[in-house]
Amino acid sequence: MIQPRTTTGTLELLPREQMIFQHMLDTIRRGYERFGFVQIETPVFELKDILLTKSGGETEKQVYYVQSTGGLQQGHEADLALRFDLTVPLARYVAQHERDLAFPFRRYQMQRVYRGERAQKGRFREFYQCDIDVIGKDKLDPAYDAEIPAIIVQIFEELKIGDFTIHFSNRKILLGLLASFGIEDAEKQKLILREIDKLDKIGTAKVREAIITLGMSDAQAGGILNLIAHTGSNDEILTALQAQKADHPLFQQGLSEVTQTVNALKALGVPEKRTRLNLAIARGLDYYTGTVYETLIDAHPEFGSVCSGGRYDDLASFYTKSKLPGVGISIGLTRLFDQLNTHKLLPSVPSHVQILIMQLDPQLSAEYLKLAAELRRAGFNVENYLEPAKLDKQLKYADKAGIPIGILIGSNEQAKGTVVIKDLMIKQQVEVPQAEMIAKLKAMLQPGHE
Repeated sequence: MIQPRTTTGTLELLPREQMIFQHMLDTIRRGYERFGFVQIETPVFELKDILLTKSGGETEKQVYYVQSTGGLQQGHEADLALRFDLTVPLARYVAQHERDLAFPFRRYQMQRVYRGERAQKGRFREFYQCDIDVIGKDKLDPAYDAEIPAIIVQIFEELKIGDFTIHFSNRKILLGLLASFGIEDAEKQKLILREIDKLDKIGTAKVREAIITLGMSDAQAGGILNLIAHTGSNDEILTALQAQKADHPLFQQGLSEVTQTVNALKALGVPEKRTRLNLAIARGLDYYTGTVYETLIDAHPEFGSVCSGGRYDDLASFYTKSKLPGVGISIGLTRLFDQLNTHKLLPSVPSHVQILIMQLDPQLSAEYLKLAAELRRAGFNVENYLEPAKLDKQLKYADKAGIPIGILIGSNEQAKGTVVIKDLMIKQQVEVPQAEMIAKLKAMLQPGHE
């Protein structure tokens, strides 16, 4: 006998957990659509030469290749691979369908991706990403850089995952500051920003030592680290930036863009407690060119960023001569769900089944089926308990399945033309005439009903 089991790095849920996961997916979807994004889906596998165009050696090691049995038997090399993110497929999609799309192209995509991660807790080989991107043709206004976090704020507040903060910055600020110090070599800039990105892991002293070793003077290192360490409101950090004696055009451009982002966040009504201008963010060294985002759950910074993204100059340069700048962000839903589940922070979600019609008298089986059909026509999600069983067993089933309402009709109720409606959450019941049943059920299923 083979032991039933799943492979490592996958997430398989029980029905109640799956309902919560689906609720989170649906909430994210509604949030994206509320801001005018349209959905696309791309194939789970792509041609290898398309998928690996931008990947480095480490990424290629994590790719799952797709090969048919016939191809293997004939010694053919695999020419397909499973997607490892949704960005490369988006780049191919936009380049391929460029003439048919309306720009700016506002797309969301919520699909599984695949990576050959090492087997360890919290690292997945198959996982959901929920991406949004706005792609422009030739140019894309910085106002979109504020809209992206505004969307995430609404979604995360609706998910009720606890307090969170979207940390954001603009990479042009630090790159321009380094250039104003005379450090203009791109490779050296990259190495310095990589060290700055380690601040929360190794501390200020070690970062300072590392960036001095890379060519910064003691005064320059102290100045840039003091600026990064500046705390206060977004406006106060902007004031500190404006006081910098850095006239390099890249610094001034980054300052202008991040100022526009802060002002647009205010206009969008985003609570300032949900965003923080954080100059220490230097993620996406080889990819993002302007604004960058990282989202932390305040009570659990050890989760790491649960939603990240940023601005890029040209999405599809490998596939088209058109310049297609964009900005986007991604929620790693599988990882977020796993972290919330581990720490018992998942939102409470009712069962999709609203009503269980219990079987008290087998002689009334046909009446129970007719009642279910009537309630479904009225818009309720209804399940019949179809086999004779003790009431206690039926109640335990409803409790385990998370069904909030039970309906009981025995011979006495049948004779009187009434039904017993049992609120299984608060263990109370009421007997009402069948003519009043639907109105009563609608009232009981209203949010906040007690």
